[in-house]
Amino acid sequence: MGNLGRLAGIAFLCTIYHMAKKRRELQALAKTVTANRAARLFRLLTLLGKGPQTRAGLTRRLKVGVRDFYRDLVVLNKVGIEVILEDGRYLLAEESTQAIDRLPFPDPGLTLGEARQLSKGRSRAHKKLKEQIDQIVK
Repeated sequence: MGNLGRLAGIAFLCTIYHMAKKRRELQALAKTVTANRAARLFRLLTLLGKGPQTRAGLTRRLKVGVRDFYRDLVVLNKVGIEVILEDGRYLLAEESTQAIDRLPFPDPGLTLGEARQLSKGRSRAHKKLKEQIDQIVK
């Protein structure tokens, strides 16, 4: 891929990123992913964790088009996972295990009772879930 192709890809990514108007909207979009997208983001980070990859190789392995590929990069960027383009290859700015831990998780479809049961505990995740429940039942 020539310099022009790389620049077009970067310009496309920047355009998508700047289209959203509010930070809350960006966070909401990144946190509401389907199970299929979550699985694809996981596979993308796993592939990038093995080393730098070309866009063509990634889209082929993930079985997505270029447009979906860039949308996935936008979601990753919005949740603070930096993917860098260097010499025509994409790579992670951090360890893949750290990035995977920050992937958005699809809505598991819990009932309020199930969520309350899961919120019992002392970890950060328990506390986060408890705070969400408290917002609902106040």
